[in-house]
Amino acid sequence: MKQDYQSFRRDYHGQSLHRSQLDANPIVQFSHWLDEAANAYPDDATSMTLATTGANGLPTARMVLLKWFDTNGFVWFTDSGSEKGKNLKENPHACILFYWHALERQVRICGQVETIDTASSDAYFASRPKVSQLSALAAQQSQIIASRAILEQQVADVQTQYDGISTIPRPPTWQGYRLIPDNIEFWQGRISRLHDRLRYRNDGNSWLIERLTP
Repeated sequence: MKQDYQSFRRDYHGQSLHRSQLDANPIVQFSHWLDEAANAYPDDATSMTLATTGANGLPTARMVLLKWFDTNGFVWFTDSGSEKGKNLKENPHACILFYWHALERQVRICGQVETIDTASSDAYFASRPKVSQLSALAAQQSQIIASRAILEQQVADVQTQYDGISTIPRPPTWQGYRLIPDNIEFWQGRISRLHDRLRYRNDGNSWLIERLTP
C-alpha cells in the first residue's frame, strides 16, 4: 500500500544568513548557534545524527549526544563494539548533523574521527549516574539478545555485583570519540526554499567560507 505524503510541507520563515554575520572561526560560530538553540530548545540542543560507513561502504546513521567541543573537535561517547564503533575502526571518518527545528537551522560537520585519551573517558564515565554506568557494564551494545527479560536480568546481576560499591569501573570498550572537522556547513531555512547555506572548508592552512546553492 502506498503511503502518500506529497502534501506534507512546511513554510520556512527564518532570518537571513549573510557571510558578514559569520565569525571567521567556525567553532566560534557553532558556539553562538548552539547557545541560541539551547535557549530556544534546551531538551535536544545537543542531539546530533552521527553518520558512519564501514569497510562494506554501506552508510548507517543514529542519534547520539554531543558531550563537549573545542578547537580540537566534537566529542561523544559510545561502545567500540557497537555498529558505529566498528564502522569507525574500519573507516575513521564521519559526519554529524544538528537540526534545530525551532530556529529552522542545521549544522553539518564532516571530518576524521579519533578516540580520545583514556583519562578523559574515565573522567566522563565517573561523572555519569550510577544507573547509566551499570547499564554500560551490563549491555553489549548492538549485539543480538533473545529477549528484554534477559537484558533486564543482566542489569540486575551487575547491580547486585556492585551493590554498595561507589566506584564503578569503566568498561574498556566504552570510550569517547572526537570528530576533527574539515568542513562545517551552516544552513538557515528561508522562504520559498531559497535557504541560506554557508560552508567553512579547511584548505590546510585556514578556513575558507563558501556560499552553496540551496
